[in-house]
Order: sequence, then structure tokens, then C-alpha cells
Amino acid sequence: MVEGSMTQGAGQGPEVVRTATLRDFRVPAYVHETGPYAQYTPQGEGAGPVGQSGLYSSGEAAPYAVMDSTEDFPGEFPGELPEGYTPTQRDLPVINRGDTVQVSVNPAAAPAPEEGPGPLYVVGDVHGYLDQLVAALQEQGLLDAAGNWSAGTARLWFLGDFTDRGPDGIGVIDLVMRLSAEAAAAGGYCKALMGNHELLLLGAKRFADTPVNSGAGTATFQAAWLLNGGQKTDMDRLQDHHLQWMARLDAMELVDGHLLVHSDTTAYLDYGDSIEAVNDTVRETLTRNDADECWDVFRKLTKRFAFRDDGGSEAVRELLGTYGGTRIVHGHSPIPYLLGEVGTEEGEDSAGPVVEGPHLYADGLAIAMDGGVTMAGKLLVQQLPLDI
Repeated sequence: MVEGSMTQGAGQGPEVVRTATLRDFRVPAYVHETGPYAQYTPQGEGAGPVGQSGLYSSGEAAPYAVMDSTEDFPGEFPGELPEGYTPTQRDLPVINRGDTVQVSVNPAAAPAPEEGPGPLYVVGDVHGYLDQLVAALQEQGLLDAAGNWSAGTARLWFLGDFTDRGPDGIGVIDLVMRLSAEAAAAGGYCKALMGNHELLLLGAKRFADTPVNSGAGTATFQAAWLLNGGQKTDMDRLQDHHLQWMARLDAMELVDGHLLVHSDTTAYLDYGDSIEAVNDTVRETLTRNDADECWDVFRKLTKRFAFRDDGGSEAVRELLGTYGGTRIVHGHSPIPYLLGEVGTEEGEDSAGPVVEGPHLYADGLAIAMDGGVTMAGKLLVQQLPLDI
């Protein structure tokens, strides 16, 4: 298919005790302030000071009272897990497949051809790490020393998740929007997909603490956003043009035989049997501005690991058979989880996960691009196709 243009773009239930076990999913310190965020505070007797790692000063994991779960929520879910629930915490079971490959990346950028489209690049989850993003783009020759587009007719795709957890999500969005204009002026392009954290930030801004039916009780977008690394500085700087840009992002695209999506899930099939149908359905759902409908999209696109375990290659083939392409390229699930290399808490003697490049798995049909930058991993920018 032809590459599409980038159309950029809570009442409370019973409290449930969860345990934050990874700094990637820490609750920001400002949630302990007075005001609308004051209800999201550590629970339990003897709770001491809680650092940004999500641990008490004693080293014990700090439990948090939350209203509900999504697949990104930390901690254990009490009782029977709802269908599709995939928590991301340190003790997740990881199945190491014998046919997986972690690809070493040659940082040298390939020159753009004189005729036809330029080389294709993809960027994994950024999560507010603006400085790391700029450095990674410069390393590939896509930006000059001043941070301006320098890649001519090259094509650049971001796989979503620009905000939350890191220090400057709005700065990341501003950069992507600026590069979109600069790349187009040079004959190339810079485009982006919808990540689950764009849906989360949109929901937190639009619906705040409006109750939604999460499928496992009552939840709110605001609570979910806070629990998944929402940054107050991002919310304070969020403007209408940022919201409009995020709401118009596509959910998937097919480029040079690569099916680009954010999440490693088959939930896209719920929204249509063509790329156009999926993108239109997601965009129209957001346009209707219904909190429950928007939550359902967020919940489904937060599912993960569909391609990792037994039957993973069959799940990839189902998506490729429906939407086209020969490989899926996705972000969302950090490569350290897929490899079984889960990072430790910050500290002088702590070693983060070792991520050298994208992760090729599911019988060579899937490429994972989330290098785990929030876990002291690596923000990945990769030219496609992979040379392996």
C-alpha cells in the first residue's frame, strides 16, 4: 500500500494494594503534594520516606493504593487476572527463545539515494528523554550539531510513547513536530504513530478524574497517568496544538514491507481489517470524546508480549496476513524484558540492562525497538531493513 500521510496525530472504587518494583514505573514525587494528587500516597503501616525508585529508605518496596489496573500498572493484581492483563514488573516470567537475535547496530548512516525515497529509519519509545533522542538522531546523521534536520530525503518514523517517565515529554513532541516540517522541506519526511502513552496523556487532560469502566472495576485516566509516570511539568506545558497533534496520529502504517505499530499486541485486529480502517476507527473514537470508549482503546493498545511466547510467530503472521508486510516493527515492550535482562535500581554499583540494538524474534518476523531508555537502557534509532 502507499504510505499514508501523517495526520498528526474517575470516581474511586475499592482500594487495591500494589507494589512498585521498578523505577521505570515509579510514582513521581509530586503525587504526595497537597491538592488533586494528594490521594495517591503510600499506604500501610510504618511507611517511611519513598524515593523515586519506588522503595522505602529501608529498601522495602512501597505499596501504593490504586483504583484499578491497566497492563502498564505495576504490582500484582489480587485474585483472578482479567483477560489480557500483562503487568510489567521485575519478576515477570520471561521465556528465552532459542531463535531470538539482538542485532548490533552500525552507527554510520547510509547515504540517501540520488533518486527515489531516502533511507528508512525508525525510533523506539522516547518517554521524555529529549537529550538522548537528539544524540541518537545525530549519531545516525539525521540531525546536525545544532539539532536541525540534515538527512535530506531520509524517512523517519517514530513508534510512539513520547511522554511520561522522562524529564521532557513536551520537548520531545515539539522536536518531532519541528522535524516534520524540516524533513518535508528537504524532500524527506518525519512521521509518528500513536502510542498508549499518547492515549493516556490525552485521556488525563480531557477526562481527569471522570470514572471509566476499566474492565476490572472503576478507574480514571488521571490515576492511570500518574501511576504510569505522568509528569506534572508535561501537563503544565501541554497546549492545544500538542493535543490536536496527538489525537490525529495513526495507529499503524506499512512502509517498505515493514508493518509499523506501537504495541506488540493483536488488539489492532479489533479496529478493522485494513490499515486505513484501523487508523480511521481509532481517530474517530478519540473524536467522539467518550471517556469509556477512549479508555477501551488505551486498554487494548497497552497489551503486550503477544509475539514473545509460544504462538508468537503465529500472532505476527495473523497481523501480517491482515494488514500486509513481511515483518512487524514495534515498540512498547522493553527489550530487556524480552531478553530476560531486567535492570536494577539506580546506584553506584548497579548495572543497567545491556541493549546494543533492536531485538529480532518470533521466527525473525518481529523487530522490537523499545531499548528500555527509562531502565537505563538505550534509546534506539535504527535504519531498516536490518542487515543481519
